[in-house]
Amino acid sequence: MEFKHYSVLRDETIENLNIRPDGIYVDGTLGGAGHSYEIAKRLSGKGRLIGIDQDADAIKAAGERLAEFGDRVTIVRSNYSDMKNVLNSLGIEKVDGIMLDLGVSSFQLDTPNRGFTYRSEDAPLDMRMDDRNALTARDIVNTYSENDLYRIIRDYGEDKFAKNIAKHIAAARQEHEITTTGELNEIIKAAIPKKVRATGGHPSKRTYQAIRIELNHELDVLRDNLDDMIDLLNPGGRICIITFHSLEDRIVKSNFKKNENPCTCPPSFPVCVCGNKSKGTVITRKPILPSEKELEENSRSKSAKLRVFERNEL
Repeated sequence: MEFKHYSVLRDETIENLNIRPDGIYVDGTLGGAGHSYEIAKRLSGKGRLIGIDQDADAIKAAGERLAEFGDRVTIVRSNYSDMKNVLNSLGIEKVDGIMLDLGVSSFQLDTPNRGFTYRSEDAPLDMRMDDRNALTARDIVNTYSENDLYRIIRDYGEDKFAKNIAKHIAAARQEHEITTTGELNEIIKAAIPKKVRATGGHPSKRTYQAIRIELNHELDVLRDNLDDMIDLLNPGGRICIITFHSLEDRIVKSNFKKNENPCTCPPSFPVCVCGNKSKGTVITRKPILPSEKELEENSRSKSAKLRVFERNEL
């Protein structure tokens, strides 16, 4: 199956990266290389693009799509949490721009055996972004305690029926191991009142999001690496991040705000004495949202938000 990923907020991201032809840029979530292709197109022979992704299918597809740019582009199979080490191995200390598109790719959603989608009834419960990892969604569903399932569905899925869903999963696996998306869908469906199911979208959506986030440590990786990525930027360099749900967006918004104004002094102090220095400026006071045209062409973009931060002069 051809790797497809509709590049959400593509033009807005490229515009906000302020690309310099001889600059160095990193796409930390390479995917199908839709954003990266537009970056590479704007680089001169002296410019450089480093694309990072942990998904083997994405690496293969991106390699083919970006082949025309030759050694201007370097592709590395890794997680963006390892960005600093990847750049060090390439002899790069600082870059002029970084972008992350935190969405699940259309290829991942549309390939049933990857286990990301609740719309297939007989797919394996996988959901790994990186198939080199041993743990799968099946392991989480069948081995996590009922309380831990409740916690992740509540916190990562923000589902008000989290407790009942966890209870139903724990009861069902006593009879036999839960192995397919269809089995899990039926269990979740039984845990949500019929009246709510009729109006609230697919009943499995939030639980699948929660399991995927837990399995791939998505929020931890984002939270733990934003400061380091900002430190990698040259003065005037920008980081552009596209999020797809409120949990991610809150982390990015809070981090950008803290890096713009890290002062911890009480408001009553006449001058700052904590010594914390601003690293830059939040460019997007409000997030950039998809246009009406984009929403018509790609319904999966509806929850996307783009936030941008610019590194200041050191």
